[in-house]
Amino acid sequence: MNSFQVNAVILAIVLTALVLCSGCTQPAQEKTTLKVIAAGSLLSPFAEAEKEFEASHAGVDVEVEGHGSIQVIRQVTDLHRNADVVAVADESLIPDLMYREDEKTGRNFTDWYQPFATNEMVIVYTRKSLYSDEIGPGNWVEVLSRPDVRVGFSNPMLDAAGYRALMVFLLAGEEYGDPRIFDRVIGSHFDPPLDVSRSGTVSTVTLPEIMKPSDGKVVIRDGSIYLLSLLETGGIDYAIEYRSVAEGMGLDYILLPAPVNLGRDEYAENYRRANVVLGFQRFSSIGRERTGLPIVYALTIPSGAGHPGLAREFIDYVSRQAELGRPGWPAPLREAGNA
Repeated sequence: MNSFQVNAVILAIVLTALVLCSGCTQPAQEKTTLKVIAAGSLLSPFAEAEKEFEASHAGVDVEVEGHGSIQVIRQVTDLHRNADVVAVADESLIPDLMYREDEKTGRNFTDWYQPFATNEMVIVYTRKSLYSDEIGPGNWVEVLSRPDVRVGFSNPMLDAAGYRALMVFLLAGEEYGDPRIFDRVIGSHFDPPLDVSRSGTVSTVTLPEIMKPSDGKVVIRDGSIYLLSLLETGGIDYAIEYRSVAEGMGLDYILLPAPVNLGRDEYAENYRRANVVLGFQRFSSIGRERTGLPIVYALTIPSGAGHPGLAREFIDYVSRQAELGRPGWPAPLREAGNA
């Protein structure tokens, strides 16, 4: 066998080996993406849930995206984005905004939801905040009313924490017998001023379609979590936030009285004394008016979900974790008597 023949045999052997080896290599399995759109106050706990769920579900990639609770739902109902799980900080938003027909499919966006946690509103601050060395449960209204104190809350048109912030000050007026509290801290610092009407013991603030602060006292952002960077840099002194977020971020906070904080079932009738009418005209027939209620978080699976079975597993997992009362998570339902 001459050298040419030897080289030809060697080449044939190498090519055969390469073909055989290529048959031994399996292509990488494509992962299943579970799309979760959640309220901003759930981003931190859901980041933990994402890692843990993926660890127990090989081949699953959980993608969590955060918005204000109204915006969470609008991603599905208005923008027609695909989502497997919707998680909001106000359970009443789901029936109000999703129990209706999707014109594209002829089905309701959803027909059910699962409550899974509760929370309460607090006042968060840092050591940079003006008067941080003197504010407390007994004088928080007086401190926040001072002209040089800057107060932040999220946009009520987009986020449940935003309209709840307004409710806190409406309820504080009832609790402390001073109906001017809302105007001093918030209402008079918008152009036009936020209109509050009163019928008996019920106070209602009607919002314009575009909310424009008229001075530097009040700052609004699309979601409550976006206020935290402003708080840390001194852009605002105080923010109205969920207790779970304050604790999860290690922030100082002031506990509010139970009749004001929207966190206790036994004060449900008291909370109903505060109403916020959103300025979005397209919401006129589907939940434009938000009534004060105890805070309850909820989950649902949109009718167009691509992976409803996996979504159900994720919802069950998250519900179990919430029941454990983990740091940074909203409180278990049983603490508010909702179990």
